[in-house]
Amino acid sequence: MAVTLGAFGAHALKDTLENSQHLETWKTAAQYHLVHSVAVLAVALAGAGFRRSAYCWLAGMILFSGSLYLLSVTGLKWLGAITPFGGLFLLAGWATLLLPAKSAD
Repeated sequence: MAVTLGAFGAHALKDTLENSQHLETWKTAAQYHLVHSVAVLAVALAGAGFRRSAYCWLAGMILFSGSLYLLSVTGLKWLGAITPFGGLFLLAGWATLLLPAKSAD
């Protein structure tokens, strides 16, 4: 999904995003979306003990990248108020990696 949205922004929406000066915002959303998608995949392969991180990253991607994607295409500035909450979830996902993994039992 991150690759698809990145390509969609770079090609299909490029003129619209450049005209609204939101191309960099879209790129940031896609970059964070992609990085955290890979992180979710990595912890999924590592086992069920890292679900906390995956859930935090999922919430973070929805709030952080989602709000930036929507802001880019709608221009609704209030969506920017949601973005930091997504960032906190992304950070929490990384922080939970420092905690002992929960057993799958």
